[in-house]
Amino acid sequence: MFFLRRLYPIGIQTFEKIRNGNYLYIDKTEYVYRMAHSDSNYIFLSRPRRFGKSLLTSTLRAYFEGRRDLFKGLAMERLETEWTEYPVLHFDMSLGKHLDKEGLERYLLWQLKGMERNFGIESETPDTNTRLTDLIHCAYEQTGRQVVVLIDEYDAPLLDVVHEEKNLPILRNIMRNFYSPLKACDPYLRFVFLTGITKFSQLSIFSELNNIKNISMLPEYATICGITEEEMATQMDEDLDILAGRMGISREEAVRKLKDNYDGYHFTWPSSDIYNPFSLLNAFADGRLDSYWFGSGTPTYLVEMLKKYSVLPQQIGGRKAMAESFNAPTERMTDIAPLLYQSGYVTIKGYSPVTQLYTLDFPNKEVRLGLMKSLLPSYLDHRTTDGLTTVALFYEAIYEERLDDALRLLQTFLSTVPYCDRTDYEGHYQQMLYIIFSLLGAYVDVRTPRGRVDMVMRTATTLYIVELKLNQSAEAAMQQIDLKNYPERFALCGLPVVKVGINFDMERHTLKDWMITR
Repeated sequence: MFFLRRLYPIGIQTFEKIRNGNYLYIDKTEYVYRMAHSDSNYIFLSRPRRFGKSLLTSTLRAYFEGRRDLFKGLAMERLETEWTEYPVLHFDMSLGKHLDKEGLERYLLWQLKGMERNFGIESETPDTNTRLTDLIHCAYEQTGRQVVVLIDEYDAPLLDVVHEEKNLPILRNIMRNFYSPLKACDPYLRFVFLTGITKFSQLSIFSELNNIKNISMLPEYATICGITEEEMATQMDEDLDILAGRMGISREEAVRKLKDNYDGYHFTWPSSDIYNPFSLLNAFADGRLDSYWFGSGTPTYLVEMLKKYSVLPQQIGGRKAMAESFNAPTERMTDIAPLLYQSGYVTIKGYSPVTQLYTLDFPNKEVRLGLMKSLLPSYLDHRTTDGLTTVALFYEAIYEERLDDALRLLQTFLSTVPYCDRTDYEGHYQQMLYIIFSLLGAYVDVRTPRGRVDMVMRTATTLYIVELKLNQSAEAAMQQIDLKNYPERFALCGLPVVKVGINFDMERHTLKDWMITR
């Protein structure tokens, strides 16, 4: 069957191209108007990669350039009446990655030169500080209007060296020198907007912009990037029907699968659920679900940092933290929370006004499974492919109600895994089995409580309660299940409950025995 569908802006970050090309555009122009008319003319927004920051910056550019034609039918058309045209300086720092001192200076000069050309400026001054100052003054004098400065991904040149004691200060000084005119030129500036992933401390780049307003956690801007459930239901109503048809499932089932995989982000609390826009739009474009956002960027750096801070797989989600500990500069962090949160691997899932503690957890299945897959090589001596195949076959046996065969399969596989370093302690096996059980979540509803390797697994026909013991006995594991009254606690689910006690043999590095009670 052929399904007629519209165009989705996959990888397109230019507002003009989306509007003129008849691509789907989720209307965020009300937020643009709100920022442009706020009390502060200096605004900073932090969001994870591929969350729409560049498109938002491009939208601001079109607005301040007075491109009224591009906003036809959008909220901005109703809100704005004056449409004043301002000179706009739009800097994109995304290509400034992986550069040394000389390369970064050349990149900044290249961007300045392109904008200088628009105002007929010819300068050979090597100092980016002076060049930017002159450019702002000239733009103001030529147009008679204050200047708008937009800096997208301001932190990109520093992300790769954020924890390098040698290179970070050098590159940070270059960027600080470049940004410093934004404060001195205040009388000539109408609006300054910066986006990024991380927040650098007041002792570095932001020391020159101490009047900047950070809107990253403000409730009124909670959904400025990403796609809310309401936006999907209204602005993508027909798209949902088309996707469901292409997947061969009901609309309700399609929505549930989208929500499980791509929804769940919050950047303040309370907040509407926010879908990852990159994954969501790719799913609509392809007519299927896949690991789009996680697969678009390697988490190698994150995995290394988890090791550096001795963070166990069970400790990534379910974290309690004060706002200042995770919405904080990453360059001097002593805890993994800022990196996990600002990179989008965990998000806000709750808040206690009594303790002022936020709960941070995985936003959705895509991120949780993607991160667990990335951690798997450390525990399986890089036999990741075999491990993922085993998990799939494990589920197949469970689906066919052959649980004994499933556990025997896992026993055989683990016995063939070469010994890894530091396997002579109980925690290694708890972490390894936690990851394997978590990956079963790709197929069924799995809950692996934080800090333990017990599991509640719900299939279409059965609820499995699993308890693991190390160097004890399957009987001891079963007694633990009975002691906790698990069957009674889950009686209301309406499914038959199967209890599974597993004993792991540390000497043989695999399952020793198990008990299954229905």
